[in-house]
Amino acid sequence: MSIQAISRTSPQRKQSATAKSISPRPAARTTTPTFPTWRNNTIYGTRFVELPDVKAPLVADASSMILSEPMDVNRYGVIYAGAQKNIGPSGLCVVIVRKDLLGHAKPICPKLMDWKVEADKGSMYNTPNTWGIYLAGLTFDWLLSIGGVEAIYQVNQEKAKLLYDFLDNSKLFKATAQKKYRSLMNVTFVTGDAEKDAAFVKAAAAQGLVNLKGHRTVGGMRASIYNAMPMEGVKKLVEFMKEFEGANA
Repeated sequence: MSIQAISRTSPQRKQSATAKSISPRPAARTTTPTFPTWRNNTIYGTRFVELPDVKAPLVADASSMILSEPMDVNRYGVIYAGAQKNIGPSGLCVVIVRKDLLGHAKPICPKLMDWKVEADKGSMYNTPNTWGIYLAGLTFDWLLSIGGVEAIYQVNQEKAKLLYDFLDNSKLFKATAQKKYRSLMNVTFVTGDAEKDAAFVKAAAAQGLVNLKGHRTVGGMRASIYNAMPMEGVKKLVEFMKEFEGANA
């Protein structure tokens, strides 16, 4: 586990590199996440249901799905995850690195981003985010108390099924991701009418159902049902969607 942060005044910030962005056309993004790095795509509401069979080390950004379902860490060279979805507050990240991949940083790599430096210093090369780590510990205790990842995975499947089942039978709302690749954490949907989408988001907020507006690049709606969202919250959302459909279909 590695906790990393770079000070805004650090001279390491002067080191930089360029990288090309690789992604398929938007039309393809309803099938799998944009590039085999993200296990779950929060924007399009998709996820990888099977891992690619590759010889090179498999690297995964698991920020939006870590601890929501079982992961075989032995399949990966690197797992990176921001804490802000299922672990704790933002400003904290977890990095799980295969030992043979340590010690290969290029000279341009800032020390705080060098995994070997972090590993050699017990993830405390710099002063760690103690408050974030403390809150993450409370989350881990809670998760263990309810049965661990296997238990929350069952709950997450039930939450997602309830919402997707409604969408699949709705006369107004439609899920945007193909069934095989649907995310358990981010359920994206539309009415097919941008004005109705906006009206739904506004009406839902008035009922205490907030942050349902879809990402600005795709529009529509998005229900993020991370570990902390109880089944009761999903049930309330579905009930309201039924009411809105009755008045607007």
